[in-house]
Amino acid sequence: MTERANNFPPLPAFFRIKPCFYQNIDEEIPQPHCQLVRRVYNLWILYSITLCVNVVSCIAWWAGGGGAVNFGLALLWLLLFSPCSYTCWFRPLYKAFRADSSFNFMAFFFIFFLQCVLAFIQTLGIAGWGACGWIATVLFFSTNVGSAVVMLFSAVLFTIVTVLMGLVLIRVHRLYRGGGGSFQRAQEEWSTGVWKSAPVRDAGFNAIAESGPSLPQYPAAVPSYPESGPW
Repeated sequence: MTERANNFPPLPAFFRIKPCFYQNIDEEIPQPHCQLVRRVYNLWILYSITLCVNVVSCIAWWAGGGGAVNFGLALLWLLLFSPCSYTCWFRPLYKAFRADSSFNFMAFFFIFFLQCVLAFIQTLGIAGWGACGWIATVLFFSTNVGSAVVMLFSAVLFTIVTVLMGLVLIRVHRLYRGGGGSFQRAQEEWSTGVWKSAPVRDAGFNAIAESGPSLPQYPAAVPSYPESGPW
């Protein structure tokens, strides 16, 4: 055994494209943080669903007399942001909790803050941005009520996603700072190249060689972030 088989995204066996990542929250993430990581994963799913609904809303917007550019941009946002949001902010958070990596925490904070700003702009719904937010929806009620009602679903979902993203950003930052994390630690990991290593995988396969075929549930060095109450 040299490497675990990638299992995400789950694709049919007959596809020529194979999964790119290995993801197992229960196995790789320390128990106190499994629920948080799983909720952030569900937030990524919700954001992807919101982008799908936004495409439908932009079709209704177009059918009711709006511009076709909004539909084109909405489709582009769906194809671009769904995979990029997973790789650019969920995976850094996953690896940060998996390996107690300050560098990955910093990458998550920077990219996820930009994601929050983008989600807020999409919630506003500026015309010509390919997002059926509140401004576009409210103004379109005077043009076509039926289309505006469909657009309203997208505006509500964008609002929910934006609020949840803000809460996640605050939550993770408090958890990170409470565990002694700092920008200096991230700089040290960058300068030493520690961020490029795979401590969880290496620890797991070393344990296999020493003790048998069962994988350890967590790496030897479990992140020391404090536990907290219900969230």
